[in-house]
Amino acid sequence: VQLQASGGGLVQAGGSLRLSCAASGRISNYHIGWFRQAPGKEREFVATIHRSDGSTYYADSVKGRFTISRTNMKNTVYLQMSSLKPEDTAVYYCAASSSVAYYSGNDSSYRYWGQGTQVTVSS
Repeated sequence: VQLQASGGGLVQAGGSLRLSCAASGRISNYHIGWFRQAPGKEREFVATIHRSDGSTYYADSVKGRFTISRTNMKNTVYLQMSSLKPEDTAVYYCAASSSVAYYSGNDSSYRYWGQGTQVTVSS
């Protein structure tokens, strides 16, 4: 499966953005996660969603502010980001996993990766 992330941009603190992850293959076969990497920092887990039952998991840093969702009919996963903070600034990546450990947030559980989309939050 090939993934393409989009929807990033520049937003003021407190604002919102919705990222999209479009898949070329059958996204319903995979759990989909979002990760991010800020300059000079390691890539970190943001959120993930089960391939069929809709179970979701979030990093503590985004709980209550970000919502991950999916529409398998459109082969797309979304990340709705609200109450954005400057520390949310990063390149955001979507990734696909078929591992039972997908919910751990460990990026080694994700096999396929999109190219990333830049999110910049100004203070």
